[in-house]
Amino acid sequence: MLTLAIFSLLLHFAMQALSPLDQVFQYIDEHQDDYVQNLKEWIAIQSESGNPTKRDDVIRMMQVVGERIKGLGGTIELTDLGNEELPCGKIIPLPPVVLGELGKDPNKTTVCIYGHVDVQAARIEDGWSTDPYLLTEKDGNLYGRGSSDDKGPVLAWLHAVEAFQALKQELPVNLKFIFEGMEESGSKGLNKFLKEKSETFSSNIDYIVISDSGRLSEKPALTYGTRGLCYFIVEVQGANQDLHSGLFGGVVHEAMTDLIALLDSLVNSTGHILIPGVYSDVVPLTEEERVLYEAIAFNLEAFKHTIGTTELLHKTEEDILLHRWRFPSLSIHGIEGAFSGPGTKTVIPAKVTGKFSIRLVPNMDPEKLSNQVTTYLNGVFAARGSPNKLRVALESGSKPWVAHVTDKQYNAGQRAIKKVFGLEAELIREGGTIPVIRTLQDTMQKSVMMLPIGSPDDGTHSQNEKLSRDNYISGTKLFAAYMAEISQL
Repeated sequence: MLTLAIFSLLLHFAMQALSPLDQVFQYIDEHQDDYVQNLKEWIAIQSESGNPTKRDDVIRMMQVVGERIKGLGGTIELTDLGNEELPCGKIIPLPPVVLGELGKDPNKTTVCIYGHVDVQAARIEDGWSTDPYLLTEKDGNLYGRGSSDDKGPVLAWLHAVEAFQALKQELPVNLKFIFEGMEESGSKGLNKFLKEKSETFSSNIDYIVISDSGRLSEKPALTYGTRGLCYFIVEVQGANQDLHSGLFGGVVHEAMTDLIALLDSLVNSTGHILIPGVYSDVVPLTEEERVLYEAIAFNLEAFKHTIGTTELLHKTEEDILLHRWRFPSLSIHGIEGAFSGPGTKTVIPAKVTGKFSIRLVPNMDPEKLSNQVTTYLNGVFAARGSPNKLRVALESGSKPWVAHVTDKQYNAGQRAIKKVFGLEAELIREGGTIPVIRTLQDTMQKSVMMLPIGSPDDGTHSQNEKLSRDNYISGTKLFAAYMAEISQL
């Protein structure tokens, strides 16, 4: 029977036989229960940035993140972003941004990691199977608001750092952290702040990596592009008050009729945007780029089943992916001012407001697009000859982002994925919009890469959000491998 001393000696020799990175992987496997407990503690903080009554929780979350970085030996700065004025006129503080730094070796690569620790609102009565703020493990999945978006990935980065330190291994790179608490509410105050820090905190950063996204399938992936977004408001003002359709129907120019005609003029039944000039700035698809889409594993029938439809606007897997990621799209979201309650109400609304958005791709520009939309809708409205008043406004505008997949950072990411999973990385894009990516790229003028660890069925922003334990732990290994690979460039 082995004595404890002999067992320890054998364990020591076994560890020595492993490469330094494999030792890190083994440490991560052995401490995964600790990592789950850490995530449970973070999930319990209800850091809903869109809920003013939870602002203290968001601020506390930022402080917890800062203390975690300090516990790893890093330095932090909790930077005040000022205040936010609510629609009711009340002033509340914006949560601080956590700037962290770990290592200042001039001979090492410096990597900046961006993430956020605020979450979308969640209540069990919304349809959750478990308490959204009590991390619950079931069938290999970790259920809780923020588990996948984005507390789990942020913690995985910090756990990867901790694994190197616990084994007395030198961290392969210098790290800088930018963690915010308002991403789910438009990153208020962040753009101006990042520009102010471009010559100080950001000046010596070599690469930027973000893990605030998901994979297309269960295969590991690198994300190299996102679409931008322009959100429009179109308002039609008719009479000075709501009217009875029995008394006034047939004799007045109805605001709702005008609005429906305007919205119907935006896009046809095949999804083609009808606004002149919209497609003129879209970068043509090259054959080299098309090949990237052919290599992606995507099950069209499973996709249709997931969203509950039998027919899509396009027939092939390649065309669906191109129209999700690579081409612009227009979506109509809703109408304010119209009767929408149960029952019947024979009212002619005096004023109605339509809401629609356009997803932008390179090289579309929000300001130019806004002018095109405004000119077009004013022309359509004028052709109707309506005496009603029209107002078209751009509510918000964000530019698209795309990186070069031949960039050295993407090579490092591909090697890290191969090391951890034994698979080639899928190169994918996102159809949604993450404005901070373009801001980081523009202000720092450095390579940005998205390194996702979540699955497509994680339910981010939805009920029963989850991150699988396997993705959480393998993601931690992936981040460690990425740091090792990027240090070799």
